[in-house]
Amino acid sequence: MKLTLYGDPRTKKNSARILRTRSGTPFVAPSKVYVDYETDCLRQIKKLRSPISARVNVRCVYYMPTRRRVDLVNLLEATCDILVKAGVLEDDHCRIVAGHDGSRVEYDKENPRAEIWIEEMEDEP
Repeated sequence: MKLTLYGDPRTKKNSARILRTRSGTPFVAPSKVYVDYETDCLRQIKKLRSPISARVNVRCVYYMPTRRRVDLVNLLEATCDILVKAGVLEDDHCRIVAGHDGSRVEYDKENPRAEIWIEEMEDEP
């Protein structure tokens, strides 16, 4: 399965906000930029009949609009969370997302995006 999510890829960890519940209890929330990115990605993903629960390799190639340094692990975490929220993956624990082989960050000023390949892997030995 291949997905392409258009837009400048964002991570959850940068610029987190401290908000308060109605009762005043503080909690940490992702930045507004990430929430907007997540909402846009969820709009782009078509709903599957049932989420993937087999062992898979999720290979992500991120095309960034600038050459700024970015943390690949944080991008992968955000992408897996979006795929779970969209119902593509049942969960992002290690028995389902067994690897991210081939993932990397590239540069494309004109067309920032994340290209995602989800490939089934052999069962555990």
